[in-house]
Amino acid sequence: MKTNYTVVATFVLAAAVLSGCASPYNQMPVSQPYYPAGAQSSQPQYSEFGVIDSIQVVQANAGSGVGVGAVAGGVVGGLLGNQVGGGTGRTVATIAGVVGGAMAGNQIEQNNRAQTRDMYQIRVRLNNGGYQTINQDSIADLRIGNRVRIEGNRIYRY
Repeated sequence: MKTNYTVVATFVLAAAVLSGCASPYNQMPVSQPYYPAGAQSSQPQYSEFGVIDSIQVVQANAGSGVGVGAVAGGVVGGLLGNQVGGGTGRTVATIAGVVGGAMAGNQIEQNNRAQTRDMYQIRVRLNNGGYQTINQDSIADLRIGNRVRIEGNRIYRY
């Protein structure tokens, strides 16, 4: 019975340590629609309008950090290690499984994040004479010369 408490304590400790490694700063911010104070409507206000000046394909990297891969790998490794041996040997195998699984899961996640992907860099000549550049994962039906509105961090035909 004491072995079961040891295994549970090991899992809880490993999950706590690995979840502490995840950083909220590695995640991309989510843009929110702009709702001006005192507006009667629940519709967002669009203040940026213009014409597409250029569209270029650029390479984007997905980022880095420790996250879900390490935690999931640690849990799976701990479960597999717990199936080996008995007594102290089982505890050692469980701990080794947690550590090894976390390292493997983290490496797999890093390899997936390191891959680059194509993004579209869209430059818009604004109605006020300025320029704004937005990166999007697709251009859908956008073409050079289209009138567009910029809502948050996205461009839509107008």
